[in-house]
Amino acid sequence: MTPETPATFVRDHRDELVDLTLELLALETANPPGDTREIVDRIERYVDPYPVAVERVAVDPAKPNLLVRLPGENDETILYNGHTDTVPFDAEVWSHDPLGERVDDRLYGRGATDMKGPLAAMLFVIPAFVETGTTPPVDLLFAFVSDEEVGGDAGLPALVDGDFLEADGCVIGEPTCEEGRHSVTVADRGSIWLTLAASGESAHGSRPMLGENAIDRLYEAIRTLRARFGTRELNVPPELEPIIQESVEYYTPTMGADGARELFASPSINLGTIEGGEAINSVPQSARAEIDIRLTAGVGTPAVLSDIRNCVADCAGITITDVSWSVGTAESIDDPFVEAVASSAHAVAGERIYRRSATGGGDAKRLRNAGIPTVEFAFGTDTVHGVDEYIPVDALVDNALVYVGLPRAFTEELGEGTR
Repeated sequence: MTPETPATFVRDHRDELVDLTLELLALETANPPGDTREIVDRIERYVDPYPVAVERVAVDPAKPNLLVRLPGENDETILYNGHTDTVPFDAEVWSHDPLGERVDDRLYGRGATDMKGPLAAMLFVIPAFVETGTTPPVDLLFAFVSDEEVGGDAGLPALVDGDFLEADGCVIGEPTCEEGRHSVTVADRGSIWLTLAASGESAHGSRPMLGENAIDRLYEAIRTLRARFGTRELNVPPELEPIIQESVEYYTPTMGADGARELFASPSINLGTIEGGEAINSVPQSARAEIDIRLTAGVGTPAVLSDIRNCVADCAGITITDVSWSVGTAESIDDPFVEAVASSAHAVAGERIYRRSATGGGDAKRLRNAGIPTVEFAFGTDTVHGVDEYIPVDALVDNALVYVGLPRAFTEELGEGTR
């Protein structure tokens, strides 16, 4: 009889993986408020029978994080990262139970694809190795974190800032695949979030020429920003070009070839909020707007921000009252860990795995900045944060197959070269 392997364990015990996922979905972890104590307790009970080291880290008692380590044969460590919180939901508009329901080959529930389904698949890696008597070739470290959906400090930032995480590569279980196209995200974009304030001079709406309309000033400043920066060609380093090319190919079916190229060739500028004025018959004395600007990885965000400040200074009555920014990050497209995740995914999907940039940013940025090569990968659906969010059972199982295959794929990549 052929001995059972971690992969065959996953296939043979798919119903147990489904049950585990439904158990996690049944625990409400909507953020806000983001209380994840119950789900972390459930995960601790799940791993208790196995030979793993467990540590709970909580800077906020209601939002604990859980670290689980399964020892391997070598010194290298793979980090599996998943968040336990979800976005809120309105049960009245759902056709299925937002706290978990199986209908045929689909699992419905808030977090099914983002990301309690992928998290369950990561968790299932532990019994897949232990129950088959297989020692993983490298240490496996699992970080189940809170507070991700609101970008809070109680989750992954607490682990990074507290030096709890050391790894040679990290995979985050964010869904990175769409129907007919699969990908590993190896980069993210930088961001500039601006709050612009406009001042004017009030007057009666019947005599607007006697005042100075703050909303008009604000909108003109936004038009100026778009004109000067919206079509500016970004100076992207040559080593990022392969990632951009694969990103353009990946996004073309959903936004067209021109739109996909523009997304990475120039800054994207989104007017997120605008407010001002007190009455329809008054010239507004003040107004404000929040603007989201994104930049391709490899672009110097501080230099662009400096140019934006100079641009705003040329706009009458406009000031920047608040600003936050980040720099895009990227892994080399041929990094051993990138290759390992892509090859493991390809072995399961049997189709091309794009190595692309995300359009935004998230926990991967923080981990890369901490020196841990990081990618995002999970099969899923485009129902993230939507009504009747779901994940197909086959995608759930395939995620577990990718995650159990990753340690061997990584050691094989390391055997072909040095990091």
